[in-house]
Amino acid sequence: MALSDAGGCVEGKVTDAEGVLLPGLHVYFGQPNRRYDHGILGDDVEWGSLIYMQQGSAAHGPYLYEEITLPKTRVFEDFAPRLADLDGDGAAEIIVIETDINKGAQLAIYGLVDGTLKKITATPHIGHTHRWLAPIGAADLDGDGNIEIAYIDRPHLARLLKIWRYKNGKLTLVAEQGGLTNHQIGQTYISGGIRDCGAGPQMITANADWSQIVASVFDGKEIRSAVIGPHKGRNSFKRAMECRM
Repeated sequence: MALSDAGGCVEGKVTDAEGVLLPGLHVYFGQPNRRYDHGILGDDVEWGSLIYMQQGSAAHGPYLYEEITLPKTRVFEDFAPRLADLDGDGAAEIIVIETDINKGAQLAIYGLVDGTLKKITATPHIGHTHRWLAPIGAADLDGDGNIEIAYIDRPHLARLLKIWRYKNGKLTLVAEQGGLTNHQIGQTYISGGIRDCGAGPQMITANADWSQIVASVFDGKEIRSAVIGPHKGRNSFKRAMECRM
């Protein structure tokens, strides 16, 4: 990513200043900087702030602009914010990768609280510098009415799928499984995501050595994974997400 104030995109979901994911709502990163030398996303530029802009209307009230600036010991080590209604109130929460320079990445949830942008909750940091995580997506994976958020913990090292349930403004780890990944060092995107081909949500990733595409489901107790086809480049993930694999 270039050292500019433009945001980015996450595999088809543009959330920068020029792309609207929800009507009238723009959420993007700002304050690009080079204070963290990890470079796992293809360059050494990370982000220092999160910006929330809601256009005013008769239905939604006046124009709203909110920006949160991280301390110098942290960055958003991410491509772009992800928007999802995690609590069912009709308003989007913001899912980001927030990294402490000494403790590594965490998955963080931001949102409006009484009209002010705030950090609502987060997973623990991985615990070591230069350690990252790659989100898969958010959905009610087990049909219990609560939203789960899935990511790969250290996709280049541990290759560990973790599922966290969001409930009452908190995240609880509910399942994990090894042998899966969704990002290679230097890639400017995260592969796969969550699909529903008619039988409920499935998490699409690669296996540990990138030879196969894998679909995983969560039933509320355990994760079950199955190979659905060979990995033959990025188009394999596109076919899988379109239910053609």
